[in-house]
Amino acid sequence: MNNIISDTKKMLAGCTFLLLAFIQPVIAQNADVKQNFNKSLNSYYALKNALAADQSAEAPVLAATLSKTVKEMPNTGFASDKQQKLWTLESGKIQAQASQLSQSNDLKAQRKSFEGISTAFVTLTRELKINNAPVFVQYCPMAKSTWLNEVKEIQNPYYGNAMKDCGSVKESIEKR
Repeated sequence: MNNIISDTKKMLAGCTFLLLAFIQPVIAQNADVKQNFNKSLNSYYALKNALAADQSAEAPVLAATLSKTVKEMPNTGFASDKQQKLWTLESGKIQAQASQLSQSNDLKAQRKSFEGISTAFVTLTRELKINNAPVFVQYCPMAKSTWLNEVKEIQNPYYGNAMKDCGSVKESIEKR
């Protein structure tokens, strides 16, 4: 009887070891996905802040940085196939708009490209739920557009200094 119990314990320990051996890489990949997503989100904020401050000369450089951080995101390690497909779709939109923005010095054109970037990032942040700090979804009724902000205070990237605080917080996405 003791041999059966001992063999059962050994078998359970072996199964636990194998299970952990398979789960550990997935946990690490999910940590990489979360880390890279938040790095991309911070690049987005830098671009948003430049546009809110009417810094049209800085915006192309920041858009190129954003495109690079989005491109570096691993395509594996998402919680589901649905999330991975969503990332692939929305990150493509972000890269296309960031590329367009990075080639323009016209503030109005930059803001138009930023609108597409924001729409994609709002979708990703809501659906992936891997932001490591609270995110505020803000809306400008004049521009009829949303954007993400790292602070609750309105910093309007669509009108900048002309209407810096035009808008409102429509949603708060809590830290995950």
